[in-house]
Amino acid sequence: MGKNEESHPLFETRRAKGIFIHRIFSFSMFLGILFIWVYRVSYMPRKSSEDGKWVWFGMFLCELWFGLYWLMRLSLRWNPVFRQPFPHTLSQRYDDDKLPGVDIFVCTADPEIEPPIMVINTVLSVMAYDYPTHKLSVYLSDDGGSDITFYALLEASNFAKHWLPFCKKFNVEPRSPAAYFKSVSSTTYSNDSINAKELVTIKKLYEDMESRIENASKVGEVAEEIRSKHKGFSQWNSFSSRRDHDAIIQILLHGKDSSAKDIDGIVLPTLVYLSREKRPHVAHNFKAGAMNSLIRVSSIISNGKIILNVDCDMYANNAQSLKEALCFLIDEEKGHEIAFVQTPQGFENLTKNDIYGGALRVIYEWEFPGMDGFGGPMYIGSGCFHKRDTLCGKKFNDQESLKHWNGEDINNDQSMTKTSLHLLEQKSKALLSCTYENNTLWGKEMGLLYGCAVEDVITGLAIQCRGWKSVYYNPKRKAFLGVSPTTLPEALVQHKRWSEGGFQILLSKYSAAWCAYGLISPGLQITYCFYNLWVLNCLPTLYYSIFPSLCLLKGISLFPQMSSPWFIPYAYVTLGENTQCLLEFLWSEGTIKGYWNDLRMWLYKRTSSYLFALIDTIFKSLGFSSLAFVISAKVAEENVSQRYKKEIMEFGNSSPMLTLLATLALFNLFCLVGALFKGGLGMLMVLPLQVLLSVVLVLINLPLYEGLFLRKDKGRFPTSVVFKSMAVALSACVLSNVNVFTTI
Repeated sequence: MGKNEESHPLFETRRAKGIFIHRIFSFSMFLGILFIWVYRVSYMPRKSSEDGKWVWFGMFLCELWFGLYWLMRLSLRWNPVFRQPFPHTLSQRYDDDKLPGVDIFVCTADPEIEPPIMVINTVLSVMAYDYPTHKLSVYLSDDGGSDITFYALLEASNFAKHWLPFCKKFNVEPRSPAAYFKSVSSTTYSNDSINAKELVTIKKLYEDMESRIENASKVGEVAEEIRSKHKGFSQWNSFSSRRDHDAIIQILLHGKDSSAKDIDGIVLPTLVYLSREKRPHVAHNFKAGAMNSLIRVSSIISNGKIILNVDCDMYANNAQSLKEALCFLIDEEKGHEIAFVQTPQGFENLTKNDIYGGALRVIYEWEFPGMDGFGGPMYIGSGCFHKRDTLCGKKFNDQESLKHWNGEDINNDQSMTKTSLHLLEQKSKALLSCTYENNTLWGKEMGLLYGCAVEDVITGLAIQCRGWKSVYYNPKRKAFLGVSPTTLPEALVQHKRWSEGGFQILLSKYSAAWCAYGLISPGLQITYCFYNLWVLNCLPTLYYSIFPSLCLLKGISLFPQMSSPWFIPYAYVTLGENTQCLLEFLWSEGTIKGYWNDLRMWLYKRTSSYLFALIDTIFKSLGFSSLAFVISAKVAEENVSQRYKKEIMEFGNSSPMLTLLATLALFNLFCLVGALFKGGLGMLMVLPLQVLLSVVLVLINLPLYEGLFLRKDKGRFPTSVVFKSMAVALSACVLSNVNVFTTI
């Protein structure tokens, strides 16, 4: 290899095009926002007897917040960067023996919500990476302590002996068996009868394995005949419950075991099952605790210098993504500065128009590259490639990090072959003890940090505060694919958890607003605060959803007339903002209807998820409730799944969030109908912006009206929600007409 090839970087960074034009547009938008603020102050009613004085003041506070929050969002679009790795150069520069060892962590917590067959598909997909198998180690952490999940992994270890050679021979994508068999049929290899036979054979092996696992899941136990054939099941003899049991660990595949080879005689990746000790009186710290146990146990089994963690429902969709991530982490010029590489979460079950906005298109396509331009994206808990020492609390030192990375290979195969696997398992159990972390730095300065529902985000922030950078990589072929929520309640609960965790970060000792001052760039501080402040958007959004409609019903003007010059900034900011958002969404491969759905979810999240997240955070700060971790369901019922595919919104329960959304939707409908009944079309000329706002709110809520009154399926609103929401909405409208709200 020549000097030029040796000096060629392993990745390049490109700046976004058209930044100057975007900044000019943003400046004009800011001028429009300033004019709106000036209008609110200049035309605010001075006398307390004037109608709408306090509503007007509330509108000013809302628009002040919207403007300031828009400035924070602007930082995410100020300096976006895009990364391109060169895996071919990596392969030329490093042979298999020089590549670092990689430990892959897969976490599961509940075999009912996260079916074992789904979990092992994720495990098999990461075992089949296009990477030297003797350098790969895969660990499954089962916080459910399920012997059925262990059985599924045992079956997967046998199936891997056939699956990995098949993937290598035919360059299979994706390498999750279930996903692959969905995407192909025997006709895929119709030109070669031998290859078609191999496909049929491997598919039959998978279906047989799937049948055995699902039968065990239905029965709820593993057959005694199977249990007697593997010593690992004996660890469940003293099992009490998933919240009260001893540590369980079993090394299913390891290089020193002669049976740990595939049908071609190639060594298989190391495969380990573990379930840490649980006791009712000891806090287990949810996923963060599981990850820290994995870090400790893997350090004495394989000690890979790179750690990849994935959720059990996020299978590897790109066999090259591991090598692509390494291009950033081991680049000779910049790699020593980088702590982790974050990839976006992709979803295989999204509908064409993404009815629940689950793809998070704009966040992944526009906002994370913006964070990358200021020093790196946040760590989002899955699909992230870490350097082990940065996860363990190492501070960045330019020279030390450079020397450390260019040192000897970290793979420890030679010493591991001299260690008894049984003794190694016993030694590992001590690291899985529920009291091991007492009086240590684990969860405080080492590993994932504790005390927050989004432990991943505060861990990533802490790493960046120690001087490290991160990289965002969004490959054309998604690195990982998972399952997006298929019902509205699931989507709202998920966003409640995210927003609540973000707000907890803002109020905690890890806050980017003050604790990160001087440790990360000001731009990165602002972008973190942008996400941490999601919950506060509930207040101005609720205000804007209620009081303009209420004042429309009472004939009180809150916006300038069309003939007024002050109408121009409102029109310009409204059109400019929505046009930019639409173009960003379409550029991210969305559809126009998908944008409308995304706008609907934007409203629903702000008026329900964020509101309840704010309330819960306040209650927790007062000591009324404790921290809880919510696991999203990964498998939908058949009827729910069919409605989801048809893009019919699923309600189906009487949760407070859904009741609130239904009440707000009916309130806006009643106000609009009442105003038009009282003033006719003349209201459009007198109060144009208020009428427009009310019309948009009614149109965006059409699926709610269908769920309340028109639909007959089980996904509609329960009757109790219909009556409660109608009663509250009608009462508010009636009371406004009898001057109860005159003082506003």
